[in-house]
Amino acid sequence: MSYSTADSFRPVTLDDVRGAQKMLAGVARVTAMETSRHLSRTVGSPVHLKCENLQRTGSFKLRGAYVRIAGLLPEERAAGVVAASAGNHAQGVALASSLLGVRSTVFMPKGAPLPKVSATGEYGAEVRLHGQVVDETLAAAQEYAHETGAVFIHPFDHPDIIAGQGTVGLEILEQCPEARTILVGIGGGGLAAGIAVAVKALRPDVRIVGVQAAGAAAYPPSLAAGRPVTVKNPATMADGIKVGRPGDVPFGIIGELVDEVRTVSEDELSAALLLCLERAKLVVEPAGASPVAALLSEPGAFEGPVVAVLSGGNVDPVLMQRVLRHGMAAQGRYLAVRLRLTDRPGALATLLGVLSVVDANVLDVSHVRTDPRLGLTEAEVELHLETKGPVHCVEVGQALREAGYTVID
Repeated sequence: MSYSTADSFRPVTLDDVRGAQKMLAGVARVTAMETSRHLSRTVGSPVHLKCENLQRTGSFKLRGAYVRIAGLLPEERAAGVVAASAGNHAQGVALASSLLGVRSTVFMPKGAPLPKVSATGEYGAEVRLHGQVVDETLAAAQEYAHETGAVFIHPFDHPDIIAGQGTVGLEILEQCPEARTILVGIGGGGLAAGIAVAVKALRPDVRIVGVQAAGAAAYPPSLAAGRPVTVKNPATMADGIKVGRPGDVPFGIIGELVDEVRTVSEDELSAALLLCLERAKLVVEPAGASPVAALLSEPGAFEGPVVAVLSGGNVDPVLMQRVLRHGMAAQGRYLAVRLRLTDRPGALATLLGVLSVVDANVLDVSHVRTDPRLGLTEAEVELHLETKGPVHCVEVGQALREAGYTVID
């Protein structure tokens, strides 16, 4: 299964996906399908989670990368491969290349999370840090390919990549043949396109819904225009689907076979990640949690049984901490307040006593005594609290005001 540059727009067929599945046997895991009782209650019908976060390298990207590199001609393999990625694609290309005995070079942004950079190197790639954003990194990788003859492995815009990702769709139908709706996150579109090719060929009645982060949603305007358009300065915590322009190859497939593309907010992504961690005991990155975010945003919109594809679990620990707090805040379970009090012995202990009475758990305290904004006998305290929900947040604020504290908004 090899395509030349001129042949890169060749249609992807069910036979291509089935061929990719045979090629990936013993390489990619057949990932688990887990039932979520909590989401099933929320949606009102069975909800199953396709756990590609448990795939080798932590995401579905290995599937497409392996199929693409395995399909290269001998002389192309000898020249090596090059890729550009902030994380998941980098690791997929690195491992696939190592398994196939092909030299790989991966360009990553200078600000890429250290765990992802380290993992890419450990999988066997030569890692080069270049640029501050992925577009700069991509340009450097393409220049390297031009100068050295290495084959550029695109993260989503190639039929081999799409066929490899489509094996997720075959597994879904094997594991959940009664599925009526499949939700899948969309960045450039390789995974959604591959799943659509496989599923619609075998079960055209299954509804396929793509999910994008609202701050990086290039597909809705592109589909409306009938051609890929670029969204300038895409912004979202979900870096796995932070793509400013749809791929040309997946765009045509998604426009024809995907039934709907929805968007979700940053708050919904945070809440989804938190739910996956707390209720499903699964570590999922924000992009991977986007289908769950869509379920939470409008539970009644999807006919069940529903399959939500958790596309990846490579989340930076620092980002995880921030996202969890964001998710808790969105659910009213995390509250940050600043207030003024009289600076005297025991004042802080008295304040903490008030919070104890209303059962607010103090996570962090910042106590400032010297500041031009403060009076001679004043101190300012910033408190980070774990709360039980929106109503409890209101009760905490009311208790502080009734105790005579000035709460600063």
